[in-house]
Amino acid sequence: MTEHVQIPLVQSIFTPSGEELVVISRAEYDELVAGMADLDDDAVAGRIIAESLAAIERGDDIALPEAVWNRLEARESPVRVLREFRSMTQKELAEAAGISQSYLSEIERGSREGTLSTIKAIAKALAVPLTVLTEDY
Repeated sequence: MTEHVQIPLVQSIFTPSGEELVVISRAEYDELVAGMADLDDDAVAGRIIAESLAAIERGDDIALPEAVWNRLEARESPVRVLREFRSMTQKELAEAAGISQSYLSEIERGSREGTLSTIKAIAKALAVPLTVLTEDY
């Protein structure tokens, strides 16, 4: 006798911007929601915190005060913002990154762009992921 296995039907829909949406049956949705009801808020918060700490430990993320993120979002020089947050002088950061203080000053002012290797050295000296210095906020 042959056993029949029911495979759930999943449909993908793409929005005009390219985002993929997945359509599942109501029964499957209800089953997912019921499974999530078993999770308490403390367990979910604990998992989020553990994942965030692991990302920070890997160097994929960084915990910064809100005031620092606000300055970054206000388009201030990320090098200057993070240098000041780390309580470093330009001279200290320049030495740690292996560049001249005048070059660092030009990068902070935006009058010069650093090379990729220079920005990597600055990120390392500031103990932040490269993306914190290169992403637009």
